[in-house]
Amino acid sequence: MRLLRQSIYALVFYPATLMFVTGCFVASFFGSGPLQAVVHAWTKFHHGFVRLLGTRIEVRGSIPEGGHLIAVKHQSMLETLEIVRLAKTPVIVLKRELSQLPAFGWATRSYGVIPVDRSAGAKALREMLVKGKEAVAAGRSVIIYPEGTRVRVGETPALQAGFAGLYKALGLPVVPIAVDSGRLWGRNLPRQSGTVHFVVGEVIPAGLPREEIEERVHASINVLELGPQASA
Repeated sequence: MRLLRQSIYALVFYPATLMFVTGCFVASFFGSGPLQAVVHAWTKFHHGFVRLLGTRIEVRGSIPEGGHLIAVKHQSMLETLEIVRLAKTPVIVLKRELSQLPAFGWATRSYGVIPVDRSAGAKALREMLVKGKEAVAAGRSVIIYPEGTRVRVGETPALQAGFAGLYKALGLPVVPIAVDSGRLWGRNLPRQSGTVHFVVGEVIPAGLPREEIEERVHASINVLELGPQASA
């Protein structure tokens, strides 16, 4: 059953993604609004498709209106699409390699991403801050995976330095979101049916000291790993 589920996913989702990328190219001639609409249609398609394959999405809480820094736990590809659907028109911090992929990379850059070269050190942070400020000026929230990369179930690594730098520079409140997709999904493919939970934590205000903001965000995005006491 697992192999069948993964085969159906790969045979349907990836060709469909190519069609949506083509749609982005056509829509780009009519402005950012139509292009964003195509991206959102893609995420809604994915949401419905994985439901047919047995993945249910349960969201506890909601992302508030207005500009925020949205900090998300990352365990699989599932949340990278689902969070765009939930957050509406966010700008996404992602590794530069993804923004350079043929066709797909162009679509991500056109929609709005902040590509980060992890090997560039301080230069990468400066570029991220500049792009982040541009996103805020455009009235868009910024999504970041503060642990820096995808992690396995049960792993709760320290937050990467880029999160605190972006938090300080943008002056935005933080919406932390815990995810447990890794129980049911591998890196890019579903393994078994069940419910993936998204827990939207309490909004954390801007302007906190680095140690405090990191501690609070770390506890909130890992509440499904550490249990309710983590956010107490």
